[in-house]
Amino acid sequence: MNHLDKLEANSVHILREAYREFKSLSMLWSIGKDSTVLLWLTRKAFFGHVPFPLIHIDTAYKIPEMIKYRNELCREFRINLIVGQNKAALENKETFPDGKVDRLGCCKRLKTDALKYTLSGEWERQRLDFDTGELVPDTSKDAFSGVIAGVRADEEGSRSKERVFSARDEKSEWDTASQPPELWNQYKTEFAPGTHVRIHPLLDWTELNIWEYIERENIPVIPIYFNNGQGKRYRSLGCWPCTSPVESEASNVQEIIAELKSGKFRNIAERSGREQDKDGGGTLEQLRKDGYM
Repeated sequence: MNHLDKLEANSVHILREAYREFKSLSMLWSIGKDSTVLLWLTRKAFFGHVPFPLIHIDTAYKIPEMIKYRNELCREFRINLIVGQNKAALENKETFPDGKVDRLGCCKRLKTDALKYTLSGEWERQRLDFDTGELVPDTSKDAFSGVIAGVRADEEGSRSKERVFSARDEKSEWDTASQPPELWNQYKTEFAPGTHVRIHPLLDWTELNIWEYIERENIPVIPIYFNNGQGKRYRSLGCWPCTSPVESEASNVQEIIAELKSGKFRNIAERSGREQDKDGGGTLEQLRKDGYM
């Protein structure tokens, strides 16, 4: 087995362990390269089937191409897609683009709070109708206590403190000091009642591994990852008011891999185009402690 084979096998093992241990399981899907690789691995783990719903938190400020790609892929693979949103904050214009809050306050409302109450079933949710391609009301109020996410340890500082099976309390809050040890790939999967668990099958993958796997498996990804002729592309995806493309001539997967191997981005963080990461030291970690992805 080569390195990608080993990463794939370990991720498939984690996905199957999560499915066996957690009855109310879901997967977060940001529409980005990492969570799309995670979706691909899930279909491998369960023989072409995705046995739990995908959850997308729509801030209403996603890059339009992302929503188009989301709906098309879910219809093609017949995936149960649940969409959550903080409608109250949007209606009251409590957002950064409206000038009511700063970037981090906007993230807390549109991402952290929306995720928390979408998972609990307390807020209105929508589902994708395969036939029409439109979102319709979700009548289920089921809560999800196990959530699979495409987090990688190398992507950002606070993510390196995660475990594969990472416990949150009943409020979805994360205590980085109380995470269980995971020695020799022995995972803790039994937690006290009320515990909310994030599962991270991609924790040991790198940005280069992700793109190498995308190339090997011929995984369809959103085209804005590639240079469109203007010498720029997106390296990390988020909301359009807070996400900027990077300078790059890479117009396909092979050229992105070559770019990463050349060291072009050696001293440039993967999320350097995400403005909310720059708003004060440690603030992104605090958001994640409160439940941010």
